[in-house]
Amino acid sequence: MALSLGWHIVLACFGVAFPAIIFTMHLIGLRRGSEHALTLAQRWAKVSAVLFAIGAVSGTVLSFEMGLLWPGLMGTFGDVLGLPFAFEGLAFFLEAIFLGIYLYGWGRMPPKQHLLMVVPMAITGVVGTYCVIAVNAWMNVPTGFRVVDGEVTDIEPWAVLFNPAAFWQFLHMWLAAYMVAGFAIAAVYAVGMLRGRRDARHRLGFTVAMAFASVSAVIQPFVGHLLGGRLAEWQPAKLAAFELATETESPSPLRLGGVLIDGEVRYALDIPYLGSLIARNSFTEPVIGLDEFPADTHPPVNITHLSFQVMVAIGTLLALVAVVYWVMRWRGRELTDHRWFLRFMATGGVLSIVAMEAGWIATEVGRQPWIVQDVMRTPEAAGDNPGLWWLLGATSVVYTAMTIGAVVVLRSMARRWRAGEADLPSPYAPDPAGSEDTGTTSMGTVR
Repeated sequence: MALSLGWHIVLACFGVAFPAIIFTMHLIGLRRGSEHALTLAQRWAKVSAVLFAIGAVSGTVLSFEMGLLWPGLMGTFGDVLGLPFAFEGLAFFLEAIFLGIYLYGWGRMPPKQHLLMVVPMAITGVVGTYCVIAVNAWMNVPTGFRVVDGEVTDIEPWAVLFNPAAFWQFLHMWLAAYMVAGFAIAAVYAVGMLRGRRDARHRLGFTVAMAFASVSAVIQPFVGHLLGGRLAEWQPAKLAAFELATETESPSPLRLGGVLIDGEVRYALDIPYLGSLIARNSFTEPVIGLDEFPADTHPPVNITHLSFQVMVAIGTLLALVAVVYWVMRWRGRELTDHRWFLRFMATGGVLSIVAMEAGWIATEVGRQPWIVQDVMRTPEAAGDNPGLWWLLGATSVVYTAMTIGAVVVLRSMARRWRAGEADLPSPYAPDPAGSEDTGTTSMGTVR
């Protein structure tokens, strides 16, 4: 499940953020009459379609894994989680429909009407993501049911969908999606500029992607702080692992780095007071230490702590880079003229993905040993599957093949676009000029 989710979550980021980025580029093209912007919007939509198709496969694998790998969870709480998953499936199908309309609408629909086809894509992507994140938030802060004599009763589906942690976790993930998509797209154009392709189209693609990445990167630390501040109430043991707080200290220090070895913190840099200030919004309120929780409820501390710090460190770095870029641009200095900046931005997509994966690991591992906080332990939810290693091997092969396939297809598309093909051939598309000739025709050029 970790392999499948860790792979799928990257594609989910593009499903959430890419439609809004495409909409912006298409809008620029219509308002400014920019052929470059319209061409980019069309090409990005085709890239989005490839990622969407692969995401559909990986999402289907995940849906099967929920039942195969976690029969204890789904057998007990299936009725509780049914509504969010149903809405997510509906949102997925609606997004696919409007993506198809948008793709095949080029040159066939009125410009403004065609542009509006992106709006449902963006909305359904957000709705589907919210439903999935709401389920994860419910696992952290379970609500909307009672357990009577071992049976789950009095289910309130809407309470599950709007549990106390859902909004903040969704907002955190939503911004992460824009960071991943924005920095990844900007990285593509940074590489292109490093290779000498410094034309207006590359600069426009980089600028629009960087704008989305920058706004989300700057806002993200504040949202993360607000979400983290609620952990003292919802999941105090997770907060203790984040902060590597083995004992309750007042005030609590901020520990940079460090690992727990034989119950002792080593190799950490302690900054007095900052732990209490960041985690509790106070100079005196302590972070409750792990010593106040039963030993069998402690999460894997080192993985949780280091993953959390990797997320924070990379997120802070990307936010600072974004601020510097726009300040320097405002002052008339274009950093994309410098190869050192382009080299860094070429790594920005990978860094944002690492930060997002690290945050996901911190969230999931930090909840252990609970799959539903204080209600069901992970071993109770997992099935006794004798073929687990075979399933893992098969899943690894499938996901490796999908990765290779995606890279081959996207690189082929990029190569043909660079060769000057305005559109990729389609033997079944109508001739935009109204020709009655038979044979292969194209889908038309961007207008």
